[in-house]
Amino acid sequence: MDNLQLKEFTTASGEILLYAGTPDFIQLEVLSKGAGDIWHSSFEQGYKNAFPELVYQTAVFFWYLNDFDGLDQCVSWRVNPNAFAVRKSVWDLTKGFDSDYENPQMQALDFGFRCIRFLGGVPLYVKNLFTVAQKEIVGISQKDRHLFFRKNYKISHALFMIYRLGFWKISEWITFFSIKRAYQKRNDTSKIPSRALLSIQDHPSVSYIIPTMFRQEYTLQLLDDLSNQNYKPTQVIVVDATPSSERDEAAYEQKKYPFELKVIWQQSKGSCRARNEAIALCVGDYIVFGDDDIRIPADFIQNHIRFLQTYSVGACNGLDIRADHHKQNLEDLAHKLELLRRPPFVAGCTQMFSNANSCVKREFVNQLVGNDVNFDGGYGEDSDFGMSLSKIGVIVLANPFAANLHLKPPSGGYRFWGTQAKLLGKKRKAQPWELDTPVKNIKPVPSPTIMYGIMKHYSPKQLIEYKYKHFTYYLFTGSKVAFLYRLFRLPYKNIQFKKSVFYADKLRTLGIRHK
Repeated sequence: MDNLQLKEFTTASGEILLYAGTPDFIQLEVLSKGAGDIWHSSFEQGYKNAFPELVYQTAVFFWYLNDFDGLDQCVSWRVNPNAFAVRKSVWDLTKGFDSDYENPQMQALDFGFRCIRFLGGVPLYVKNLFTVAQKEIVGISQKDRHLFFRKNYKISHALFMIYRLGFWKISEWITFFSIKRAYQKRNDTSKIPSRALLSIQDHPSVSYIIPTMFRQEYTLQLLDDLSNQNYKPTQVIVVDATPSSERDEAAYEQKKYPFELKVIWQQSKGSCRARNEAIALCVGDYIVFGDDDIRIPADFIQNHIRFLQTYSVGACNGLDIRADHHKQNLEDLAHKLELLRRPPFVAGCTQMFSNANSCVKREFVNQLVGNDVNFDGGYGEDSDFGMSLSKIGVIVLANPFAANLHLKPPSGGYRFWGTQAKLLGKKRKAQPWELDTPVKNIKPVPSPTIMYGIMKHYSPKQLIEYKYKHFTYYLFTGSKVAFLYRLFRLPYKNIQFKKSVFYADKLRTLGIRHK
């Protein structure tokens, strides 16, 4: 953007912020102390949900595809080029707007998207930060749309976009080939570095939740790791769903731990219900969610709290490192982390959420009440919980400093129930999502709980785009030799998809449930 003239504002701490338009400088001073890197008030200025064509790439796999409603502050990458502020260090590192775009609006949208998706930036909508900016009509040209896809993604995504917009449209193909010849996909190597962590302030209390099933030996191993923490939890709540005939009820009484240990023998079914039973007993200022099959180093909880306090945010998703096999230990984790630190980790808005390793202020967990039990018996509860936090205005960041080693043993865990969903016939045990309509001869695919999450958070049009993306991947990935077989099975796959929508719609009719 050659004619962009940014002004400078120096905060009380001496940091330089760049801005366009007329911000509220008192608000900007406060915001500069938080997690944000970019700030705007674009929702009221015509930019809310601008550039919906992004769905042709992300489908429903990007939390921030849609802007959130009814919030004074939330994550949003849709920057108005005429009214925004940014840390000068971030602007210089990212090289600002890309002048290859012909429209300043697209330059700003690309900048915000690039920062949140690839560079570890945190762009925030802040109501009334810019009150005098005019409302605009956002118009993205065909050239800029194709240029965005070319610079940010593989060619296949632009081809899918053309397919969905109309493969018979000659102008789309002309623009596609013109952009393909003239430009290359970006290779952003300069990412926004994570901040140095501050010391813990005010000594907050921490509750740690462990749902477990058929894995008592792994849970005991995790309890030992928790005992060795530099910053110890106040309480640990174990919810054990192992059947009474196969569990050792004295297992958790063999040691005295340096924290309050509560053990619940779960009578209900499902990991969502298990976590909710534990949440009801939590007293800590923060709640750490963990799987039963992880190992954690001594600085794990300490680094979760330091990270949240350093960035002044309410939730973070830790670094989940997959073990090569289930007998690896903390020395193996240290070795893996040493390899991963080249180049150094970045923070930024998380692209996912994991109940295996996450930390949330209890006040926000209570605001949601807990996990949506409609996900029990299936998949997707982790992402739903993280996205639900975002939709109430919580900034959920990726925390690269709190790492765990995920052992993934060959048996046990709550996915025991999920394996039943793969069976048909008399051997199948009904899943919670089947409600009053048991699965018979046709297995719903994708998982109805995944489909429920899509219908819960995205629009009907975006569900349609997901369907097209789902079947495109089915047809065109995999062996070329088997393409005709996959094509022949397409009608059956469509029936499976409709079955999934059927069950998901029944769950959606029930509404969000916590018991």
